Amino acid sequence: MSSGVRAWRIAARLALVPLAALAAHGEEERVTFSGDRMETVLAQGRERTRLSGNAKLISEDTEISAGTIELYGDDFDFALTSGGVRVVNPKQGIELTSDSLFYNRRDRVARTQGSAVLIDRENEIVVKGGFLEDWEEREETIVQIGVRIFSDDLVARAELARYDRAANTLELSGRPVVTWKGDEYRAARIFIDLDEDTIRLEGTVSGEIATESEDADATADPPAVDGEAAQ
Repeated sequence: MSSGVRAWRIAARLALVPLAALAAHGEEERVTFSGDRMETVLAQGRERTRLSGNAKLISEDTEISAGTIELYGDDFDFALTSGGVRVVNPKQGIELTSDSLFYNRRDRVARTQGSAVLIDRENEIVVKGGFLEDWEEREETIVQIGVRIFSDDLVARAELARYDRAANTLELSGRPVVTWKGDEYRAARIFIDLDEDTIRLEGTVSGEIATESEDADATADPPAVDGEAAQ
């Protein structure tokens, strides 16, 4: 069967069934697509299907919604999305929003462009940045460009951050600054264990610790600091 005929039959199936269930790589995972409108490119080697208007891509663990979703590759392994992109993974408690997103369903990797916000409800943390790459299976997120991170007692900024969701740890570089319970830490690299309330500083280290005279209401102890002592 030619690739053009194959693309036409796939397009026809999508047109006739708004939620067309497909098997991925012979596995039992079911993937559904839907949208208000559909366009298909049939040219050999450039076969693509474009969904627009309330477009959705739903797999076993992940739901992606956007203004437009363009699907391509074998079994629609790849998706380019734009316009109010929202990704939800209820199993991991993750919600991701961005201007545009590329999703590799085969490797379960998402890459965003433009302003991105990741909410980790399980670990109660919010991560923002200009570029974000999330590896679903290894529970790791890389964030670059104007990184901002927020938690109950934590505000951090940097140019590069690695967030290990499984271990609940952060690695910050690119002029990182961390404010924790009123105390401020600066270093070339900052490592934070959010479960253990510990910070490790590397490189040129500086900081500012709030004392009782500066803040009479500060009753909580600052997190333990490994490595060079803050100045």
